[in-house]
Amino acid sequence: MTRDSQQPTADTSFLDLIRHGEPEGGPMFRGSQDDPLSETGWKQMRAAISDSDCWDAVLTSPLQRCRQFAEEVADTRNLPLFVEPDLREVSFGAWEGRTSQQILTEYGDQLSAFWDDPTAITPPEGEPIDAFYRRVTRAGALWQRRLAGQRILVVCHGGVIRMLLADVLHIPLSRSFAGFAVPYACRSLIRFDRSEHGLLRSLLRHGG
Repeated sequence: MTRDSQQPTADTSFLDLIRHGEPEGGPMFRGSQDDPLSETGWKQMRAAISDSDCWDAVLTSPLQRCRQFAEEVADTRNLPLFVEPDLREVSFGAWEGRTSQQILTEYGDQLSAFWDDPTAITPPEGEPIDAFYRRVTRAGALWQRRLAGQRILVVCHGGVIRMLLADVLHIPLSRSFAGFAVPYACRSLIRFDRSEHGLLRSLLRHGG
């Protein structure tokens, strides 16, 4: 997001969401499992931003695969860094640390049922999707108000981005996981305009 094309005012702010890159350990359900970025993940993240991007602050999930990159950006660009625990990924409970094939073998149709409608099934010992949605959207609203009028880089997770976009676009939670893709290092830009008529939220870009 450049200053020329996306200049905020006192009543306008931007959340520039970026999903973390590939973590160490390969594909699996991680959730709250705290793996760092792999070498490939670091390359993905660094390639996803450019010198023309301008932010006023960096906000991050506390998990390593987000926080370490956020710290690098904040340090390199001399920006304030904020860590928000409620922007951590959804907990997959007993599924964490397991591959899709391992979950299919042990839990059968539960995995496909989860992808079809995460409101209909919660992984054993996992976090219900409606509770996840509430904590993420509450955190997003809090920081949008706290850093109003600023450009905020938010380094977070695929599930977190899905919840924030579901809120902005009024996507039913039942379609929040299957409705759109959020690959590694994917960026999504949300604009907030506050006026006497209330708060207008708009998705300006997804996937760029």
